[in-house]
Amino acid sequence: MVSGVDKAGVFRALHQGRDPGDPLVLPGPWDAASARVCEAAGFPALATPSAGVAASLGYEDGATPAEEMFAAVARIVRAVGVPVSADVEGGYGLPPEELVERLLETGAVGCNLEDSDGEGNLKDPQRHADRLAEVRAAAGGRLFVNARIDTFLRGDADPERATEQAVERAALYVAAGADCVYPIGAPADVLPLLRSGIQGPINVHGTVTGGGPSPAELGALGATRITFGPGLQRAASRALRGIADDLAAPAEDEHVPRRRHPQIP
Repeated sequence: MVSGVDKAGVFRALHQGRDPGDPLVLPGPWDAASARVCEAAGFPALATPSAGVAASLGYEDGATPAEEMFAAVARIVRAVGVPVSADVEGGYGLPPEELVERLLETGAVGCNLEDSDGEGNLKDPQRHADRLAEVRAAAGGRLFVNARIDTFLRGDADPERATEQAVERAALYVAAGADCVYPIGAPADVLPLLRSGIQGPINVHGTVTGGGPSPAELGALGATRITFGPGLQRAASRALRGIADDLAAPAEDEHVPRRRHPQIP
């Protein structure tokens, strides 16, 4: 097995030198079983979604205790051999050194850190950049830091102004040592503007059930990597609900439509 530092280097290298139209696609497993499915499909790395993990543990998004989130991430990391990055929301109020230590204990090689608080307010960008710098200093090269930018979720309703805010924040976060920035919720049509104004890799949110641009299309617009948040977990839950509804339907009721599902061993 490679060491944590080596895995972090492998993960970092996956973001470099990518051709337009060929972004790094990182599915979001929410437990050990889903992680193994994603690894078996051939993905070179994984990125856990905090909302998906929360749902699997019975919590609302943002309400998972830090202990349970770190434990869930550790189970996912143990289940696979590919690098795993973890969404740890705002860092659970932990000091940077402790946050880094806890992440490294799970075996994760990267993390998402968001720049809005639990009340839905954007954090002061310079203060958040200072925190990112402290995380980078504590981690060195052992963690890939993905700085989530929430201006499209929590900032100005005008997409043009939200884009300007995202570029401004990205500059601070990259200067602080962030390896990648994640302007979550950015409309596809502003990606070229973000790409022209941001140095380094850009993470973009993709869809798993159609209805939006494909990963290749997002890559052509400027995305370096694509993640899906809790999309996979929610799609799996919908599929399970369909199967469960079929199993619960009275067998003698001829008017209850039956769905066709793959055989489950």
